[in-house]
Amino acid sequence: MMALSRYRIRHLASAGNRRATLVLNLLEQTERLLGVILLGNNLVNTATSALAATFAIHYFGESQYALAIASTAVAFAIIIFAELTPKVIGATYPERIALLIAPVLRLLTIVMSPVVWVTNLVVKRLLRLMRVPEKPGESAISAEELRSIVLEGGNFIPQKHKSILLNLFGLEEISVEDVMTPRAQIEALNLAVPVEEIVHQLTTCYHNKLPVYEGEINRVVGILHVRKAMALFNHEEELTVDHFRQLLTPPYFIPQDTGVFTQLQYFQENHERLGIIVDEYGEVQGLVTLEDIIEEMIGEFTTSMPGASRADGFAWDERGECLLEGATPLREINKHLGLDLPLDGPKTLNGLLLEELRDIPEANVSVKMKGCVVETVQSQGQAIKVVKLIRT
Repeated sequence: MMALSRYRIRHLASAGNRRATLVLNLLEQTERLLGVILLGNNLVNTATSALAATFAIHYFGESQYALAIASTAVAFAIIIFAELTPKVIGATYPERIALLIAPVLRLLTIVMSPVVWVTNLVVKRLLRLMRVPEKPGESAISAEELRSIVLEGGNFIPQKHKSILLNLFGLEEISVEDVMTPRAQIEALNLAVPVEEIVHQLTTCYHNKLPVYEGEINRVVGILHVRKAMALFNHEEELTVDHFRQLLTPPYFIPQDTGVFTQLQYFQENHERLGIIVDEYGEVQGLVTLEDIIEEMIGEFTTSMPGASRADGFAWDERGECLLEGATPLREINKHLGLDLPLDGPKTLNGLLLEELRDIPEANVSVKMKGCVVETVQSQGQAIKVVKLIRT
């Protein structure tokens, strides 16, 4: 009864299982239930010992050896058949046995209620003298405990569902900065260029919506829906920048330290699907979409460009090596390669190496980190473009 999963029993009771409801009622009266079980257990054990002593005296007289042998045999039998074996079975099949014996225990609690009431009264007085609370308050399950329950769910929870639940717990620990598309990788539209270039970019882009800026990326003036812009191509009049400007919707800005779970709620409340991430100075740091957050929960289900899956290339080869771009997020590397690279500072491999080396290397440089060696393969300008990871 004590080894039962309360959640499983509550689920069965809510599904209409009468015995599960009876078990719940018994568990709500813990004092009476324990009193009945312990009284019955001790009465039977005591009676067995007394009977064994009586039989030994009757058949062998008051021999010390006979009493000792009888007491030892009964104690051994009680430990094997009345203690260890049934309790191991009970712990192995708690639900099945609890549902089976619930009616019997219910009957015993009624029959033995006077004796149980007296014993519980004495116990309460003792506890009061010892200043021990009679009913300690039930502690709520923490997020870490709930995570452990999911991890230990075994075959009862499909692997995909387990992965989604664990990702949900992780949303509280990360910010939009961890899942955003970095500024350097944003595909945006510049209204300061000739109309021909704007048209060419719109006909070759892979996104439904594009941030639009004038002159430089920090001057974001709106969001353009590509489908609406494509409809302009059928007009006979000559296209101008103002035609595209009229189609813009106001940009939605997000502070870079906003939590992912919080931002998911903001997207829902504001009916937005795309936001521009800015730092404390108003400088654009990246872009995040509703799809980015959903993929963080359930795994990748779409890509912005052909072959742009974030999981591509995340695998050790036969030599224990992995070649990655310098802009690869550290969280993705830890997730797919089983590493433990630090996440409290830079977000990418390039940033981690620049912080560690305090310089931009011109040639191959290796740095030993947690679980691997990180080697620069190609540097270009002010960034490390290609990095090789070597598993140690």
